[in-house]
Amino acid sequence: MSFVRKARKPRPLLIADAAPQAVEIDLARTALLVVDMQNDFCHAEGWFAQKGLGTQAARKPIPVLQALLPAWRDAGGAVVWLNWGIRADKRNLAPTVQFKGKRTADGVGYAEHSPLDHGPSLVQGSWGAQVIDELTVAPSDISVHKHRLSGFWDNELDTLLRQQGITTLLFTGINTDRCVFSTLQDANFLGYDCVLLQDACSTPSPAYVTKGVLYIVQLLHGFVASAATLLDALRVASSTSSPRTKES
Repeated sequence: MSFVRKARKPRPLLIADAAPQAVEIDLARTALLVVDMQNDFCHAEGWFAQKGLGTQAARKPIPVLQALLPAWRDAGGAVVWLNWGIRADKRNLAPTVQFKGKRTADGVGYAEHSPLDHGPSLVQGSWGAQVIDELTVAPSDISVHKHRLSGFWDNELDTLLRQQGITTLLFTGINTDRCVFSTLQDANFLGYDCVLLQDACSTPSPAYVTKGVLYIVQLLHGFVASAATLLDALRVASSTSSPRTKES
C-alpha cells in the first residue's frame, strides 16, 4: 500500500479584474461552486415563487452559468453543486431555522407542500430540491446537500474538497448575501482561497446589501471578480494550449 500522492502540475490562470487586486488561481486545485440553483428557488412554480417572492433575481445567474460551466469543465476545472436538501422529518432543523422558512402560521415551511404541489419543499430527492433544467449537472460534477445557509455546516463538503486537493473556491449562485456569503465566510475560516464571481451571483435584497457583501469579501475574506473575465481567460488559455497540455 502506498500513500504517495501523485504531484499535480500547476495550471495557473490570471483573473485580471479581481479586486482588491488581480489574482492568479491554479486550475488544478480550484472548484467552481454553484449554490442553490434549484427549482424551489428559481422555477415559476417553486416554493419561493408560490410564496410571492418572485424568481427574477434567482434566475439572473442562469445565462452566465450556461456560458461559464462548459468552458470551465473543458479546461478541466471541478464543479460542485451545493444545494439545499433537507431531511423529510426536519429533525436536524432547529426551531429558528424552521421559523425563518415558514414565517407565518399559515405559511409553507421546509418539507411542506405548496398549493401547486410538486412535493415537499427542498427535501432531498424532491422536485424542488433538483437543479433547474436550464443548467446541466455533468457526470463528473460533485453534488452536496446542505441544510443551513452555510454549505460547510454539518455535512461532507469540506472532506470532499480536501480529498480532491481543492484549495481555491469560485462562488456563484444565489443568494449573494445569504447562502453564497455564508458559505464563502466559512470557506475562508477553513483556509480556502475564495473568489466571488459577482455577475454569476444574485439576490432580491436591496442593492446596498450586495454592495456591503462585496466590500466585506474584498476587505476580509477574499477577492471579487467577474465570470465574464474568467471566461475570457479560459478562452485565451484554451486557444494557446495544445491537447497534450490540456490532458497533462
